[in-house]
Amino acid sequence: MNTLYVGLDVHKETIAVAVAEDGRHGEVRSCGTIENTPASMGKLIKRLSKPGQELHFCYEAGCNGYGLQRQIVALGHLCTVVAPSRIPRKPGEHIKTDRRDAIKLARLNRAGELDAVWVPDTAHEAMRDLVRSRADAMEHFRSCKQHLQSFLLRHGRIYSGRSSWSRDHYYWLSLQKFEHPAHQIVFQDYINAIHDAEKRHEQLVKQIEDLLPHWSMKPLVEALCLMKGINLIAATTLLSVTGDLRRFRTPRQLSAYFGLVPCEHSSGNSVKRFKLTKAGNGEGRRVLIQSAWCYRFPARVTQGKEPKLSVAEKSIRDVAWRAQLRLCKRYRRLIAIGKKAPVVCAAVARELTTFVWEMGQIVPIAAG
Repeated sequence: MNTLYVGLDVHKETIAVAVAEDGRHGEVRSCGTIENTPASMGKLIKRLSKPGQELHFCYEAGCNGYGLQRQIVALGHLCTVVAPSRIPRKPGEHIKTDRRDAIKLARLNRAGELDAVWVPDTAHEAMRDLVRSRADAMEHFRSCKQHLQSFLLRHGRIYSGRSSWSRDHYYWLSLQKFEHPAHQIVFQDYINAIHDAEKRHEQLVKQIEDLLPHWSMKPLVEALCLMKGINLIAATTLLSVTGDLRRFRTPRQLSAYFGLVPCEHSSGNSVKRFKLTKAGNGEGRRVLIQSAWCYRFPARVTQGKEPKLSVAEKSIRDVAWRAQLRLCKRYRRLIAIGKKAPVVCAAVARELTTFVWEMGQIVPIAAG
């Protein structure tokens, strides 16, 4: 059976289409532009379909989501969602059009030079959107606090207590008064914005907790929560961006997915490694590095995790405790030889992904 490779350059309103016929020297041609609607895509598929010919579509991952991929797969054809950062590009190319991009995708798809991204199912995508919404709410919460602190700093109001946003800090804020009515209005507006942002964040966290029992990743989330430095939000964030960890063949692949592996430029007998690539998922990398900070403390089972550990399976308990012993020791050793704390946390986070990967191999995932 022959294969017709179809490249799609997808935009909000239009889709540029190109096809590459099977074989190394098969013709590559543009098929024009269609509207970005399910009806137009259905007509295109019907027009390209021929007896004894398989269609293999591809398009770049982006803001248009995975609806197009799901439509094509539902009609019985192959569709690859391509990682944009991994598309080969020639240094001499200075002309970029939709038509050229579609032709390039079709040609590279035929050559097998494109790397596919993982496409989540609709349930997993919905949970991931909820987790992202919570992260946006938390960022907005931080921004509201920063606005208030900047306003107070401009007026010489500096809190001298031990920690900001504690009960004492909020009491100090309630005592602040300004002579001009406009300043008092601005101050109160910032205070109200902080309370509203905090309430929104708490509501989204509650929604994640309520929907977790209906998510297929629930067993793995509970297992990851037994590890030091990982709570429910951190675990759901990690799994929302990775999906089933069994799709990564090795721990190093998972580390590379988060951009926690070093850059390398080696040639001949020369081996040179540099800082982290940071070429993977930034949200997951942030969560892992934040979790790595907890390993600066000695290994021990905290009061909050003890009840859950006591009822967990032995294999899960062993991974969680082995991770503590290994990573706490590594943190102290790297600090002792003079490494800076951020560098140490990055190294610990990279090893933490190994134990996260191991946990993903032994915990069964519910179907659906």
